[in-house]
Amino acid sequence: MNRTLWFLFWALFLVSLVLEFTVLAGVGHHWWNSIPAFYGIFGLVCCVGIIYVAKFVGTHFLNRDLDYYDR
Repeated sequence: MNRTLWFLFWALFLVSLVLEFTVLAGVGHHWWNSIPAFYGIFGLVCCVGIIYVAKFVGTHFLNRDLDYYDR
């Protein structure tokens, strides 16, 4: 990626981080909103979970033996 795109990503990250701890600090009525960076961590865990579930489904249900077409 070029330098401008990386700068844009980091700028958006910093703006969202500042907004989370200043403007949006009092917004939210659930207990998990009090955990810093909860949605980022939750998104990371879900993405890793999707990868492992897809790998499990691929290896146990979709893969065939090497001689599948020779039989």
